[in-house]
Amino acid sequence: MKGVVDGEIVVLDRVEARIEPYDWVFARENEQAIAAHWQTLIAAKPAMFNGRVMLQHRAAIADGVCQAGYFEADYAAFLAWRDFGRPGPAIRNGFAMAALRAADGAFLLGRMAEHTANGGKVYFAAGTPDREDARPDGTLDLAGSVTRELCEETGLDIGELSVAESWTAVAVPGRVAFMRPVTLGLDASAARELILERIARQDEPELSDIVIVRNLADCAGYDMPSFMTDYLAHIMERE
Repeated sequence: MKGVVDGEIVVLDRVEARIEPYDWVFARENEQAIAAHWQTLIAAKPAMFNGRVMLQHRAAIADGVCQAGYFEADYAAFLAWRDFGRPGPAIRNGFAMAALRAADGAFLLGRMAEHTANGGKVYFAAGTPDREDARPDGTLDLAGSVTRELCEETGLDIGELSVAESWTAVAVPGRVAFMRPVTLGLDASAARELILERIARQDEPELSDIVIVRNLADCAGYDMPSFMTDYLAHIMERE
């Protein structure tokens, strides 16, 4: 098996994720700094919540299967680790994303609302795995995370969507995005209007807008993470 390498894009048949014991030295040795950082964050964005998330401490790929180990940590510790420059030992935010497309082939990305930790950034609906994604047998349901996060953020219903079985892993420092293709059976403009209508009904929506991307030029001007543009380029170059 080979490890997940930053800068690589790998097509996968399956992702097998398991929750394991892990001593995260960063969190254990930096409690006061983490707490102080969290207070600074919530002073600016009071709606943020310090829940428990699942972070990835190991991953390897063989024969189209990624096997990964996750551990549970505070969201505050994760954000501090991210904002402090991702100090070692190496871990990753290994999250699943719904690579949402309209029936006409355009991609549909969400712009994060300003009250969220990533306000203004544009990417597919996703979230760092948490306890809701944990199964009783100790495995992590990343496939379930794809549809749960997508439906929560956009207001779409699972019955309106077509979800593929394959995955594409996009690795960058500190992150690996497991992309799963999802299709909504409307053209892009109608799909955007539908999602915006659903978002408007939510009490505290995570998304402030839906961005339509038909080509890489459409990405210009948006605050879009590198793993997103890497993925979009990867798909568009092959179509």
